Amino acid sequence: MRVREFWTIWKEQARKLKGEIYALYLAYRDPRVPWYAKLFTACLVGYAFSPLDLIPDFIPVLGHLDDLIIIPLGVALALRMIPQLVMLECREKARLALQDKPVNWIAAGIIVVFWLLLAAIVIAFCS
Repeated sequence: MRVREFWTIWKEQARKLKGEIYALYLAYRDPRVPWYAKLFTACLVGYAFSPLDLIPDFIPVLGHLDDLIIIPLGVALALRMIPQLVMLECREKARLALQDKPVNWIAAGIIVVFWLLLAAIVIAFCS
């Protein structure tokens, strides 16, 4: 396999994963989804969209494991918890919405504030 084909496949898989995560974001807000699936999915989506990682990316190899392993495994688990009919509807909504490239600055701000508060708490307890 050529390097160019390899990267094309990886880019396509990353695009599909992004679409699945956005569909999960839509699904966790659906009233037909059980509470435990909503809780898990909200945490997964927040982590996936967060600019900060559990393992920082500058750490060789380990830094990208969360992006390559944790998020896809979390998506697979969330998909098992959410009813298929809900996911079909949310995938279609996500596909249509991603055509317009939405940006939710409020959600991004909440995620950044959450991580900053978490960092402040850790610094306060470690000092």
